[in-house]
Amino acid sequence: MIQPIVINAGPLADHDHLEWRSNRHRTAIGRVGLSMPARQALNDGVLDSCETILDYGSGRGQDVKRLRSMGRVVQGWDPHFAPETVPQASAAVLLTYVLNVIDAAHERVETLKSAWRLTGKVLVVSARLTWDARRVRGEDMDDGVLTSRGTFQHLYSSSELRSLVEQATGARCVNATPGVVYAFRDDTERLAYLARRAIPDFNWDSLDGYADGLSAAVRFAESRGRIPIFEEFPAEHLETLGRLSPAQLTRLVNKGADPELVSEGVKRSTLDTLLFLGIELFNGRSCFSSLPLGVQLNIRKFFRSYRQACQRSDRLLLKLRDDTYVRGAMRNSVGKLTPSALYVHKRAASSMPVILRLYEHCGSVAAGIVPDYTLIKLSHDRRAVSWLGYPDFDSDPHPRTAWSYQVNLSDLETKYQDFQERSNRPLLHRKEEFVGSDDQFRDKYERLTKAEVAAGLYKNPQLIGTEDGWERELTRCGVSLRGHRLIKRKD
Repeated sequence: MIQPIVINAGPLADHDHLEWRSNRHRTAIGRVGLSMPARQALNDGVLDSCETILDYGSGRGQDVKRLRSMGRVVQGWDPHFAPETVPQASAAVLLTYVLNVIDAAHERVETLKSAWRLTGKVLVVSARLTWDARRVRGEDMDDGVLTSRGTFQHLYSSSELRSLVEQATGARCVNATPGVVYAFRDDTERLAYLARRAIPDFNWDSLDGYADGLSAAVRFAESRGRIPIFEEFPAEHLETLGRLSPAQLTRLVNKGADPELVSEGVKRSTLDTLLFLGIELFNGRSCFSSLPLGVQLNIRKFFRSYRQACQRSDRLLLKLRDDTYVRGAMRNSVGKLTPSALYVHKRAASSMPVILRLYEHCGSVAAGIVPDYTLIKLSHDRRAVSWLGYPDFDSDPHPRTAWSYQVNLSDLETKYQDFQERSNRPLLHRKEEFVGSDDQFRDKYERLTKAEVAAGLYKNPQLIGTEDGWERELTRCGVSLRGHRLIKRKD
């Protein structure tokens, strides 16, 4: 039995001393690089405007050191490794894998509240999820597990973690990725983050040969379907474009832009705006003036009013309930349609009909953006979104399933499955069906499929869905694979 550990917990709770019933400090691990949550926050741009960062419960301090080496102003505080530090209010506060190790439910809430009081702009909360359950072994203790090392672990579902953060902070939160939640002080920051997820930023540097600011503005108009305003110009183009009046800029861009590309840009921006308004409804719709500038400009340009844009978005959401409409969209979509679901490669996801893009966006809002996935699976026999990992999709002619992560939209419950240690894993066939018609590898995939059909490998489709069955069919047909080529077996 672990003896209670009396420790001065500092600002982690309102009282001066707490009894730890587990060895919390033993969960602090040494890392080579930045932790996943810190890296995610940097990649998502939520730390860009944060002058100061506090790592609250910093453990051994690796994130503090690495963020400082990147030029960030960072302070770390930990009740065991850095108890002498007095944590200061900071623009961004990181609470990285702290909640898992706290063995009292009420103290988790108090810890979140303490971190929130120190937060100026954004609180980044991360925790281990229930999919790690098989790696956590020990005796049951309250709502978690006490391991043989005397450490405690309470594992969360994505929805449970988000609900806990919202309860403690009173803020409308966002699941960034499974196990990472952002709580923003200013709701306009939350909306800006959602807009970046739904509406890709225009890359002013990728000008494909355009050399000056005016050409960049033309490229913007062709991509977005509208002319940029002064506030959207990057610094390097302000000198050129800032001298032009709006009327002059409009005239010059209209002369240089391809009307067909502009028309495509209008469609793209309209759909992206509807997607943003659709996912933004999850937390209640905001007033027009609170929306990110780019979204406001899209609404003014492509809709009669904000009300009309919201109505169109709401109608789109209602269509998600219409099984006939969803199945019709899937029949006309890129990807492989099966009796229960549509499978689409990540590279082709932007080519899906807007209702299916909204379907996947709703899943990512509920569960967070899943990193490093290969295929999206949209179920049509129920409402569930899955992201599937095939790390060797392009190099392996028949890639094996590595993992899957699913969110059920009816109850927002998530489920993770790891296939990497299993024998006889599922594998894929006809890879060309998952990608778009313009995919760079599609021809290679199609050639292999034709060769396999000609060799008789698909005569028994019920046998070839797993590694063992596929290998038996290869043997039966006297062939083997060398990359994406089918060759006769020498034996």
